[in-house]
Amino acid sequence: MTQWVENPTGGRDRGPVALARAWVEVLIRPRRFFRTGVAPGDQAPGLIFAAVVVLIEEATRLVLVPGAYPVLAGQPVASRALGLALAVVLVMPAALHLTAALQTLLLMATAPNRGGVSETVQVLAYATAPCVFAGPAIPELRVACTAFGAGLLVVGTAEVHDLPIWKAVPVVAVPAALVFGYGFRGFAAAGALLAEAGVTLGF
Repeated sequence: MTQWVENPTGGRDRGPVALARAWVEVLIRPRRFFRTGVAPGDQAPGLIFAAVVVLIEEATRLVLVPGAYPVLAGQPVASRALGLALAVVLVMPAALHLTAALQTLLLMATAPNRGGVSETVQVLAYATAPCVFAGPAIPELRVACTAFGAGLLVVGTAEVHDLPIWKAVPVVAVPAALVFGYGFRGFAAAGALLAEAGVTLGF
């Protein structure tokens, strides 16, 4: 089968079609995707992928969740546009790279055949794929999306950094908590579900 993730220059295909294919592939065939779709030094497609995921997730939350963003200076439209731009352009890439740096430190002690920081950034970026659906204030949906994303992070880390799954799980625990538990509000959603069941959980 033709490897759509590669092009003759050694990177991945660019453009909306390649982006959509990456999203489908990482959800349905994650091992194959991480094995063939993560290229050393080719962070740009992954960063764009994560930016689009965050854009869709935050735009959905903005529309469906009242008061999702604070209103500044009595300008609701400008406030929402600014908040959305900051989330996509500033917060997402900064959080992704900081988490990747932490992940790299954790890998140093456990993965002698690990890939580089660039590959770690890409794994984190593509693992966010399920979170396009995490915007609505539906705790069950948000928990499912973030749990799926954390699972993809485990699979991607194991595949790219040559680790067995059982070793990858503790290595990605903290990065997964930061990205999916706090960044995509998985912990808050889980807390809401537990509260409904009469269980108190503090995050």
